Amino acid sequence: MRIGPAQWAKSSYSSPEGGNCLEWAPGVARVAGVVPVRDSKVPEGPVLSFPSGSFVRFVAGVKAGEFPV
Repeated sequence: MRIGPAQWAKSSYSSPEGGNCLEWAPGVARVAGVVPVRDSKVPEGPVLSFPSGSFVRFVAGVKAGEFPV
């Protein structure tokens, strides 16, 4: 999926110092029904897109601790 100009928002879990940062495009998610995600350190790099429902379930699972590190 090609994402044109979009407003990208950094994950609330990203630190201000950089490091492992994730960005998503909420406006695209609302309109297209998919959640585009990219690495904030490589904004010109690849974008992964997930169906909105799947992404919501994934985030809920992360918050519930279903993916231990």
